[in-house]
Parts: sequence; C-alpha cells; structure tokens
Amino acid sequence: MKKAKMSLVSEFTSAKIDERIYGSFIEHLGRAVYGGIYEPDHPTADEDGFRTDVIEKVKKLNVPVVRYPGGNFVSGYIWEDGVGPKELRPKKLELAWGVTEPNLFGTNEFAKWCKKANSQPMMAVNLGLRGPEEARNLVEYCNHKSGSYWSDLRRSHGYEDPHNIKLWCLGNEMDGDWQIGHKTAYEYGRTAAEASKIMKWTDNSIETVLCGSASRDMATFGDWEATTLDLAYDKVDYLSLHIYFDNRANDTPSFLAKSMKMDEFISSVVCICDYIKAKKRSKHTVNLSFDEWNVWYHSNGVHVDKWSTAPHQLEDIYNFEDALLVALMLMTLLKHADRVKIGCLAQLVNVIAPIMTENGGACWEQTIFYPFMHLSNYGRGYTLESRVISPKHDTKEFTDVPDIESIATISEDKENLTIFAVNRNMEEDVLFDVSLLDFENLQVLEHIEMSGFDIKAENSAIATPVKPFKAENPDFDGKNLTVNLKPLSWNVIRLAKKK
Repeated sequence: MKKAKMSLVSEFTSAKIDERIYGSFIEHLGRAVYGGIYEPDHPTADEDGFRTDVIEKVKKLNVPVVRYPGGNFVSGYIWEDGVGPKELRPKKLELAWGVTEPNLFGTNEFAKWCKKANSQPMMAVNLGLRGPEEARNLVEYCNHKSGSYWSDLRRSHGYEDPHNIKLWCLGNEMDGDWQIGHKTAYEYGRTAAEASKIMKWTDNSIETVLCGSASRDMATFGDWEATTLDLAYDKVDYLSLHIYFDNRANDTPSFLAKSMKMDEFISSVVCICDYIKAKKRSKHTVNLSFDEWNVWYHSNGVHVDKWSTAPHQLEDIYNFEDALLVALMLMTLLKHADRVKIGCLAQLVNVIAPIMTENGGACWEQTIFYPFMHLSNYGRGYTLESRVISPKHDTKEFTDVPDIESIATISEDKENLTIFAVNRNMEEDVLFDVSLLDFENLQVLEHIEMSGFDIKAENSAIATPVKPFKAENPDFDGKNLTVNLKPLSWNVIRLAKKK
C-alpha cells in the first residue's frame, strides 16, 4: 500500500485565517437573484420576498461575505435604478448578459438579505461606464448616517440606519474586451486610484479591492497587475484574482491537478505585489482577494433567449470530480492564508453554484456544497505549518502531482484540530500517517468522507446521492494518527481536547 505522512506542531502556525476567505458571490445573472435568493411568490418567501429555504442553506455554508452585484453586470449598472419605490424603478436592457433587468432587487434589498443570511456585503462599484463620483455617492448612500443628500435619500427609502458596508470592489475584470467600459491598465489604474481615494475620504473605515487581470491566461496578465498597482498601490488594500477550471478533455487526473495552477497563480501575483511594494519603498502590504473561483464549463453554450428576464443561464450541474477539485482549490487558498484574505466561490445560488433552486419549488445541494461547507465550518482559526510527503504521479498535463493534498487548521483557543485531505489517486488507497508532535489530550471526534461515487455522479432536486458520510475513525494513540485515504476521496478528520 502507498504511504504518505505529515507532521504538525501546535505552536507552528503559518497564518491567521481571515474568515472572509469563505465568501461567495451573487451577481445579477440568470436566476441567482430572481428565482434564487428573491422570489416573492415562493411558498417559503418571507415578508421581503427572500426565499428562506435558500437562506437556511447559505447559513449551513457559513458564508461571512458575499460579493455583489457583479461580475460583468456591474460595469453597466446604474445603482440608482435599484433603490427607492419598486414601482418607479426602470426596466433596462442588461448588455453584459443580454437580458432584461427589472431592478426589483437592489442595494438595500441585498444589504437586508445579508443580515438575514448572517453575512456581510462586499459591494462592487461601476468603473466601466461610470467613475469615482458615482462610486463615492454610493458609499455615502450606504454608509453615512444622515444629514447629506445621499444618506437622507437612503433614509427616505425606508433605511434609517446606514448599511456600514466595509469592503468595496473597484470594478470588475477591466482588462477584458468583453467588459462594458473596457480600459487599458493606465486608464483603469488612474480611475481606480481616484475612486478609492475619495471613497475612503467619504468613509475612512472601508477597504477597497483593485481589479487584477481577468485571468492568468490573459495576454495582459502581469503587466496589468504591475501597472495598476504602480498607480494605486497606497490607496488600495487588496488585489483581485479570478480563475475557473474545466474538464472539457474528460481527463480526470489532469483535472484534479489543476489546483497546482491555482497555487502558482497566487505565488506569481504575490511576487508582483511585493515588487511594487519594494519599488515604492512602502510599508503598506497589498493582500489578495480571490473573489471569483470555481469549476465552470458544464452549462456553456446553452441557448438563452435575448432580452428575457432571469433565464436559466450558466446553471452548471456538478459531479463528484468537481467536488474534489473545489475541495483542492479551497485548500489551496488556505495554504496561502498569509496573503489571501478574501475568497468568493462564484457563485452562490443557481449560477455555477453549490445551491440550486426550482422556481416555485425545491432547493437542493450540489456536490460541491459539501467540501465548501466542511472547510468553512471547521477550517477557522489558524493554518498549521505542514509538509506533506506523498507519492506522486504524472498526468497528460502535469508532472509530479502529489497523490495526497492536505492541510490542517487549529482553532484560536487551540481546542480543536481539523485535518483536511484529498486522495487524487484514482485507483489506490494511501495510508496517511499524521504525527501530532506536541499535542496533548486530544480525541478523534469524527471522520467525514466522500468516496466511492462514480466521478460523473450528480445530485438533483429529486435525489442527492453524492453527499458525505461518517467513516470509521482513524487509529490514534494520542500522538500518531493513521487513516486509510480511499481513492478519489475527500476527508475531514476532526479532533478536540478531551473535556
């Protein structure tokens, strides 16, 4: 049998985990809003039209922050269209996705929904068709208490107290020629710098996210980050990264190795950030916001009627191999928790999402729901320094791919230890030995596992066969833990101090 091992020391923490790394994303796209989080005629809808069945599943995921309203949508969005009396709000052609936007759900509704979902808004501003003036007006509308035009306008709309939104995205994917208001790096960098400056003058408690390149594969990647950071470095707090993976080649071993690309991507962007920091001799550190990431390809090419409202659009139905890669991607973010402070699984409901709904009907959990839920709920506190020694294999696209990827987290009070692990090997078990060198008085609470499913198995509104189960607890003598990791498996091993 193949073997792998890892050693852990409780005092050797590598990074404090910012809970916002477990964020997600709601865009005005497809049925994410209308039919997703907002459906006034649904049997579970509350007094605000929010689907409570969706809210309950969002709470299960324990999502601390949700990015809104886009995405590509935001670059053409007039935020004023989405506030005030609903009967007076205009219907508009939404050019990013080729649909009609009814504007029945906007800034205030989203802020209210976040409170009910135990989350915080991560608000994006339009730097495509609009600029710094409109961005700072939105900050004033959302965050200023009273006594100014925009704050009093919010109060007249029925929201006496400010929303106090603390995290703001400066546009979206502005180097993409598909983007409304597409800009050069210099054009965007100057606009973003001025927007961030006056937004922070309006409310000095907020943080801002500068748009990185839309993709690592863009011709502009690297130069875009360096140029925009050079122009805006000391005025922003985070730089964004986006990545999506697919398995169009139907090559599962290479597909599951793609998290290695994500790892390289993060390291590359950190280098660029730190180069600009050194160049400017700055004491300020720009960290990373990985505010779009997921598997995305199943629904591409599905026809959508032009100018329809809330069509079935980009509704990927995920399988078991997708769940394994999502687990690997989120573990990759955790491995870089010293610099990745924010992450947004794109998206949350219906559109490439862990939660799916039927209009007027059921709400159900996709395969990717479960590893995200496990990591979000049990992967809090600190990441532990660890080196996993694992057998390796080659694929058509990658060499030296570790069979075992693993990371461990410890709670802030040092009472709870969680080990997360994926066995990428498609055929063989791997015996995983974990040495807990200085831990004392621990006991195994449970071993949660996802394994044994057909790699193409899916969940649906009718049945959810792909879900976690409790496995036999690993052997543990107080210092050494040994667990058999099955082929193509997701594993969560929870330990806690004995009471």
